Amino acid sequence: MSCVRLTTRGYFQTVSPELWQWSGFTDLHTERQMADPWQECMDYAVILARKAGGVIREALTKDIAVMIKSSPADLVTVTDQKVENMIISSIKEKYPSHSFIGEESVAAGAGSTLTDNPTWIIDPIDGTTNFVHRFPFVAVSVGFVVKKKMEFGVVYSCVEDKMYTGRKGKGAFCNGQKLQVSQQQDITKALLVSELGSNRDPEVIKTVLSNMQRLLSIPVHGIRAVGTAAINMCLVATGGADAYYEMGIHCWDMAGAGIIITEAGGVLLDVSGGPFDLMSRRIIAANSQVLAKRVAKEIQIIPYQRDDETN
Repeated sequence: MSCVRLTTRGYFQTVSPELWQWSGFTDLHTERQMADPWQECMDYAVILARKAGGVIREALTKDIAVMIKSSPADLVTVTDQKVENMIISSIKEKYPSHSFIGEESVAAGAGSTLTDNPTWIIDPIDGTTNFVHRFPFVAVSVGFVVKKKMEFGVVYSCVEDKMYTGRKGKGAFCNGQKLQVSQQQDITKALLVSELGSNRDPEVIKTVLSNMQRLLSIPVHGIRAVGTAAINMCLVATGGADAYYEMGIHCWDMAGAGIIITEAGGVLLDVSGGPFDLMSRRIIAANSQVLAKRVAKEIQIIPYQRDDETN
C-alpha cells in the first residue's frame, strides 16, 4: 500500500508508508503549512479543478442544453451550474469560514463584494460558448484572494489537459513545467490576445473593433482569440503571446490567471495604464510594463459597471 502526495506543481507523487513516516514527509508538510498557510488550499483547488474538468469532458460527449443570460451571446449551461455547485459545496465543507464569488452564483443574485476575508473566486466553465460548440478551449478557473490580494490561482484547460498554477512568491507552472513570459519589448513584433466579448451593443462593438484596428495599424504581428480570458492570460504566461487586453470581463475571469501571469514574470495593469483592480472588469496582462503601457496608449476605454457595484 502506498500514500499519495500532491506536489505544489499539480502532480501526484506516490510514496510508500514507510518512506512517508520516516523520511519526514509528515513533518515537512506540517512545517510547510505553518510557513505557507494557503498551500493546502491551493492543493485542494488543484484536486477540485481536475474533478471539475472530468465532469466537463463527460458533458462534452452528451447533448448540451443552453440558456441565455445577459445577451444572446452570453450563455450558460446546466454543467456550468453543476460544476460551480460542486466546487463551492466542497470548499464550504472544508473551509466553512471562507467567502466565495462564483460566476453562476452572482448570475443567480448573490453578491460580488470583495472583503479582506479569504475568498475563492470561481469560474466553473470559462469559455461557455466554446463548450457549447465543442471548440476545444474550456477552462476551470479558481482564484484565491486574501485581504484583496491574489495568493494563488489554478486554471485547468480540461480538453487540453493542461493544469496551470501560480502561487505568490513561488512561481507559475503548467503540468509541472515552470513558466516564463516572453522577452519581446517591441510592439511591432508582438502577438496579442483579446476577445470580441459578449456585449452586442452597436457602440460597444464599434469601440472593440476600433481598438483592434488601432493596434493592428501599429502594426503588431497579430491578434488572437481562443474564447476564454483565463487561457488567453495563461498563454501570455507561457510566452506564447506577449500581451492580453479586454474590457467587460469579470473578477472570476481574471482571478485565477492573474497571479499565474505575475509569477511568470509578467505584469497586470488597468487599460488606462494605471494600477490593476480585480473588480474593475478590465485588464492588460503583459510580459512587461513597457508593452502593457504601449497597448494602453491605443485603447479607448469602454465604461462598465464594476463587479462590486452590482450587488
